[in-house]
Amino acid sequence: MTEGTPSQKQLFVFEHDAGRLELLIRIVYWILIAIVLWVYGIIAVICLIIQWFHILIFGSRHEGLSDFARGYLEYMIHVMPYTYIMTDKRPDIMPVPVKVYEES
Repeated sequence: MTEGTPSQKQLFVFEHDAGRLELLIRIVYWILIAIVLWVYGIIAVICLIIQWFHILIFGSRHEGLSDFARGYLEYMIHVMPYTYIMTDKRPDIMPVPVKVYEES
């Protein structure tokens, strides 16, 4: 994998080697990840609706609601390379803290 700083790695890189057995295991993993993303996504949408009303009423964002929505997006990006068959490295099924950065 292409490395950034020692604690950063690029997620979406080409890997030539692929395991056939991992391709079969991936189906079960996809189902588990999809269930977690579905539940997490429903809660994230509820948080966004509450956030909308919070901004409308108070004129500011609630940090906890923003953190939850950000966590959902970071988890989704974290599992994408595996779910899109770009890597054989399995992500955790349950969300783990990750950071997403944009190069400028």
